[in-house]
Amino acid sequence: MGKATGFLEIDRADRSYRPVDERVKHWREFVEPLPPEAVSEQGARCMDCGIPYCHQGCPVNNIIPEWNDLVYRDKWREGLEVLHSTNNFPEFTGRICPAPCEAACTLNIRDEPVTIKTIECALVDRGWEEGWIKPDIPARHTGKQIAVVGSGPSGLACAQQLARAGHKVVVFEKNETIGGLLRLGIPDFKMEKHLIDRRMAQMQAEGVEFRPNSFVGVNVDAKDMLDRFDAVALCGGSEKPRDLPVPGRELDGVHFAMEFLTQQNRRIAGANVPDEEAIMATGKHVIVIGGGDTGSDCVGTSNRHGAASVTQLELLPEPPEKEDKGLTWPDWPMKMRTSSSHEEGCERDFAVMTKSFSGEDGKVTALNGVRLDWTPKEGGGADMFEIKGSEFELKADLVLLAMGFVHPVHEGMLDALGVDRDGRGNVAADTDEYATSLDKVFAAGDMRRGQSLVVWAIREGRQCARAIDAYLMGTSDLPR
Repeated sequence: MGKATGFLEIDRADRSYRPVDERVKHWREFVEPLPPEAVSEQGARCMDCGIPYCHQGCPVNNIIPEWNDLVYRDKWREGLEVLHSTNNFPEFTGRICPAPCEAACTLNIRDEPVTIKTIECALVDRGWEEGWIKPDIPARHTGKQIAVVGSGPSGLACAQQLARAGHKVVVFEKNETIGGLLRLGIPDFKMEKHLIDRRMAQMQAEGVEFRPNSFVGVNVDAKDMLDRFDAVALCGGSEKPRDLPVPGRELDGVHFAMEFLTQQNRRIAGANVPDEEAIMATGKHVIVIGGGDTGSDCVGTSNRHGAASVTQLELLPEPPEKEDKGLTWPDWPMKMRTSSSHEEGCERDFAVMTKSFSGEDGKVTALNGVRLDWTPKEGGGADMFEIKGSEFELKADLVLLAMGFVHPVHEGMLDALGVDRDGRGNVAADTDEYATSLDKVFAAGDMRRGQSLVVWAIREGRQCARAIDAYLMGTSDLPR
């Protein structure tokens, strides 16, 4: 490393946020980037640690020490080339990835990991500003045509890699815009959508064709696609939400989180949402059920709507403020995580179960819950018991169910194709060939592995592209 003692001499410094009272008034990103000189200085903190556990923590296996060192030595363009060698869309991961690489960093043993995510984002943002990022147009064309179903991160990564290998790629997207849940599910205050548009333009120049409003299994015949293309990649995501079948679930005002978030993203993009269909938190007491990232996004969106109050409930017990490094490092630790949305205003409650919803005139007015006791079991795990006498009621005008997704939607494309599924209802395919039970049909991303991170989707899209290229051509030069 260029600065072998950097981690001893330089303190960790990271990006900051704009003030809460300012940022909740708009829907734009509010992260304050570090100046280039500070980013280079942070790159100097990367240790010559022998075994770079950040590689293990990063699903796309980013070559982190190398581009950290290049940024430190002011070789940004070379650093960007190294970054792009493993990650097609670092401007996405540099904004919304939870950074398992930093959890695995050797310096995280003392809670001061290298600011890997910040350096990654700064690298790619500068690359766009300087004009270094250009279409990578293939020198030859194979004459093979591939359909990619779904334009989320796995579909986009798969399509870009295949196009760069010289194949003709057509991306089918059921929605009116390209990007999947990157576009419609992630709030603009976390990632503005011009970032997707910019990559789309690059991919179109590379030969990728995008077909929005093309719902395979609905207005596009799934089996006909098998006849028209040499290979098909199923990258449609995991979109069947986990429901909460309790009394009162049918009341007006109880919605799945994605109904709420996608409507708001469409509204920001200029879509007209009729008043009778609008899901708004303005002036309401909002309950978010589910403690993950989707729930946090509901909190931030509700605050920007001007909710009267926001409460987030979690079934599991409250995690510790700090993990035991000796037990968890370099793996991803279970600990309390407070997002920027939580900081904007939110009551959080743990180890609670929703028993029912109450309402008046068909509209939800209250959530009825009970507190839980989680008793550890011998051999691991815990048993869940309701605590007698702990019943409570919360005022609720809007309830958002953010409890995750169980598997991809089966109705339509998957039922029409008849591909095998695994025990969890995902499309069955391994991580070597990514091949499904149907010849020339492959699957990647959340549709194959279940709901996961954007960075895992990019990894699977890239690996699936290599598998398809090898299937069509007998061998492949694409990286895994």
